[in-house]
Amino acid sequence: MIRFPALQDLKQGQNPFTATTFDDWVATPSVYALLQESARMHGDRTALIWINDGEPEEKPRQVSYAALLEEVSRTANLFRALGVQRKDVIAYMLPSFVETQYVLWGAETAGIACPINFLLQPEHIAELLRAAGAKALVACGRLPGIDIWEKALQVRSLVPGLVLIRVNGQKTDDSDVVDFESARRAQPADLSFFDLPSRGDVAAYFHTGGTTGLPKLVTHSHQNQLSAAYGAAVAANLCPSDVITNGFPMFHVAGTIFCSLSQLMAGAGILILSAGGFRNPAMIRNFWRIVERYRVTIAGAVPTALSAIVGQEPGGADISSLRVVMSGASSLPRSVAESAERITGRQVREMLGMTETGGVIATEAAWHDRVLGSAGHPIPFVDIEARRMEMDGSLGRRCEAEEIGVLVVRGPNVTDGYKNPAHNAGAFTNDGWLVSGDLGYLDLTGRVFLTGRAKDLIIRSGHNIDPAMIEDAFLAHPSVTAAAAVGMPDAYAGELPVAFVVLKPGHHCSDTDLQAFVEKRIHERPAYPKRIFLVDSLPMTGVGKIFKPALRSQCAAALFGEVLDGEPVRSLIVSEKSKRGMLLEIGLDADASDNADQRELAQQRIAKKLAPYLVSIAWSN
Repeated sequence: MIRFPALQDLKQGQNPFTATTFDDWVATPSVYALLQESARMHGDRTALIWINDGEPEEKPRQVSYAALLEEVSRTANLFRALGVQRKDVIAYMLPSFVETQYVLWGAETAGIACPINFLLQPEHIAELLRAAGAKALVACGRLPGIDIWEKALQVRSLVPGLVLIRVNGQKTDDSDVVDFESARRAQPADLSFFDLPSRGDVAAYFHTGGTTGLPKLVTHSHQNQLSAAYGAAVAANLCPSDVITNGFPMFHVAGTIFCSLSQLMAGAGILILSAGGFRNPAMIRNFWRIVERYRVTIAGAVPTALSAIVGQEPGGADISSLRVVMSGASSLPRSVAESAERITGRQVREMLGMTETGGVIATEAAWHDRVLGSAGHPIPFVDIEARRMEMDGSLGRRCEAEEIGVLVVRGPNVTDGYKNPAHNAGAFTNDGWLVSGDLGYLDLTGRVFLTGRAKDLIIRSGHNIDPAMIEDAFLAHPSVTAAAAVGMPDAYAGELPVAFVVLKPGHHCSDTDLQAFVEKRIHERPAYPKRIFLVDSLPMTGVGKIFKPALRSQCAAALFGEVLDGEPVRSLIVSEKSKRGMLLEIGLDADASDNADQRELAQQRIAKKLAPYLVSIAWSN
C-alpha cells in the first residue's frame, strides 16, 4: 500500500510527513510488490513506450502495466529456473530496451541485480562481476553498431562458470547460451510458490567510482530504492497522466530509479528514447516532435544532453503538454536552464542524487517556484547538512546557512554501505551520515545549492575556489559551447585554476579574448584562470558528465613537461590517486636509462625540479 499526500495541502505549506515515518506512507515490502500494486491500479494503462528514431511514421512498442508485471514475473521465474536464489547476483549489459526493464526488476525479484556500464573494457567488467559474485550475465546479442556481445564473450572467458543469457541480436548455435526471449516465454506469468523479497533484502549492486580504481559496488536494499522513488514521486507530483522521457542508460540510477521506478509507482508512462538514449543523434534532432507526438509532460536529461536539445528550436512542434523540465547527474549551467525555459515556457528543476542514495536526495518540489542553481529541498524523510572541509580533507563542524561545505546525507534512501566493507572507510561520518562528496550549501529555508565536487574544489593557497564560478563565466560567451575548470599543480600555491574550453562549430576566439571576457564575470581574483586550453571536445563519462580527472591529469602532464624540458624524459604519465594528489610516472630516454651514472644524475635533477610540487615519482623501466 502506497499513500500520497494531497497536493493542495502541500501548496498551503502543510507538511503531512511531520511526526511520521516512511513506513507510514509506503507499506509495500519490495519493488515487485510495487509492480503488483501498479498493475492492479493501472493494468490497462501504458507503462513503457519504446521508440527507435522518433520519426513521424515510426510505430512505437508499447507495454501495459499488466503486461509489464507478467513479463517481470516470467523473467524472475527464468532466473530461478537457472538456479538463481535470493542472494545470487544477475549482472546485465544492456542498452535501453523494453527487455532491460524486465531483466532489472526480474533480477531484483529473484535475486540481486547488478547493472553494468557496457562502455567499460572487458577486463574491468570481469573485475566488477568477480567483485559482485555474479552467477549470470544478461547481454545484448550481436546488433549493428553495438559491440556488447563481443565483450560479453570475453567476460565469460575471464569469469569461469558464468551463465550467459542473450537478449535480442542474432541467434547463435552456442548450446551454452540461453536465449532470453524463448526461455522467458516458456515460464509462467505468476510467482506462485516464490519467496518474494522483503524490505531489507538486497535488491541490487550498482557500481560507482568511474572507470578507474578498484570496483566499488553500492548495495541497494528494496527500501533504499522504494524510498528514493517515493520521495521523487512526491516532489515531482507524479500522476498517471504523466509521460517522462527516459534517455538515461539503465546502468545508472537516474534511468532506473527516478525515470523508471518513480514513474511506475505513480502509474505514469515511461518513454524510452531508443536503445542509445541521448547518445542517439536522432533523439536530439527529433526531441521536440517526440514531445508533441507522445504528449510528454516531463522532459528529463543530463545537462550536456539538455544543452544539445535547447540548441535547436521546436520548429513549430506543439510542446504545450510539457509541465516541467528536469535535469540531474551534474550541475546545470544557468545559460542552459535559461534557454530551456525560454523555449518551453516551463520551469527547469534540478535534482540532486547519487548512487549511494538510490539516485535521489533533493529536488525542487512541484508546488514551489524554482530557484535557478538550486536542487531544491530534501525529499521526504531525508536530511542534508553541509560540513566544513578542513585542510587535511577531513570534515569539521556543521556549516552556517549559505556557507559552502561538503554535503552529508541521512535517510531511508541511504545505502548501508558497499559490498566490500573496506570501501566504507571515509564514506560515513562518525555520527552515521553519508559523505556525498558534493560541495554545496543550504539557505535559511533548507534549500540545497550544489556548487561542485569536493574533489573538484580548487584550493589555491588555502583559498577554496568553486570551479562552477569559472565555468559559468566561460559559458556566458557566445562562442563557447562547453567549459570545465580544474586545478593545475603549482609549486607555490598548491593549485591554480585552469580551464578547458570547447568553441561552437565555426566560431573562432583567442584565449586572450576569452581571458578578458571571463575576468569581468569572475568576482574573485584568485579564481581567474591561469591558462586556457582550447580543445575540440571534453572527456565524458557514460552518462554524459564531464570526466574531470582526465583533465586534471592532462594539464598536470603539460605543466610537468614544461618543468622537465631539457631532461632526458621519454614518457610522462600522470594519473590521479584515490584522494587529492597525483601519481607521476616517468620513463627516461634509452641513452640515459642504459648508463647507470647518467640515470642517477637525471633522476636527481628531475626529483629536485619536481620537489616543490609534492608529487610521488615512480620510475618506469
